[in-house]
Amino acid sequence: MAYAWRWLRSLIFNAQMYVAMAVLGIVYFPWALFSRRGAFAACKAYCRWVIWTASWMVGLKSEVRGEVPTDEVIVAAKHMSFLDIILIFNAIPAGKFIMKREILYTPIIGQYGYRIGCVPVNRGKRGKAIKKMVADVAKGVQHPGQLVIYSQGTRVAPGVKKPYKVGTHVLSEETGQDVVPVATNAGVFWPKRGVMRQKGTAVVEFMPRIPTGLDRDSFMAQLEEEVEVRSNELMREAGFTFPDEA
Repeated sequence: MAYAWRWLRSLIFNAQMYVAMAVLGIVYFPWALFSRRGAFAACKAYCRWVIWTASWMVGLKSEVRGEVPTDEVIVAAKHMSFLDIILIFNAIPAGKFIMKREILYTPIIGQYGYRIGCVPVNRGKRGKAIKKMVADVAKGVQHPGQLVIYSQGTRVAPGVKKPYKVGTHVLSEETGQDVVPVATNAGVFWPKRGVMRQKGTAVVEFMPRIPTGLDRDSFMAQLEEEVEVRSNELMREAGFTFPDEA
């Protein structure tokens, strides 16, 4: 009975979340159409709504730790679910994401992503995609802010290992911007797929920045070590047990 009740509450939460996306997208559209500030206001309002409704509808609270960057940096984050996107964007003042090109054609999300300066990339063509990503980021320098990239290139479930891609290092070198690693345990409570949302506290943690100038191998090793180790600690803190620890 308890499981069925939680599943039903999760279903209702998910449904209202998408209804709210449509409503806010329509309400803010006239402002967002003519002003990038309006697009940011819409996205921030939606993030706050999701965070607030998650806290009382399914008992999923959230916490942001560490020093949140406010200058122009690259934010290299662990990606587990839609929730870590919400928490990171709500925390930073002017976020824009490296996102899959397909998302650009998604109703509401695609249009608002474009308005706030997100950079769509084609994940299927590695070398070509990196060159285009760098070029597109260079075009967007007139829109200052924090560029968020998911260095593994996709959502990764708790306990699953995926390689880190060199795009983060390339962007750091090309833009001259430091990189702020971000760890999370969001996937423990809000999985990559499925309806269920678990009770607890989802955390995103901003860690000390990695300065530009490191060679590629040293940079990638440091980034992966810091993000993975801290994310694993946050997941254990949330009660997650890794298969080799069971």
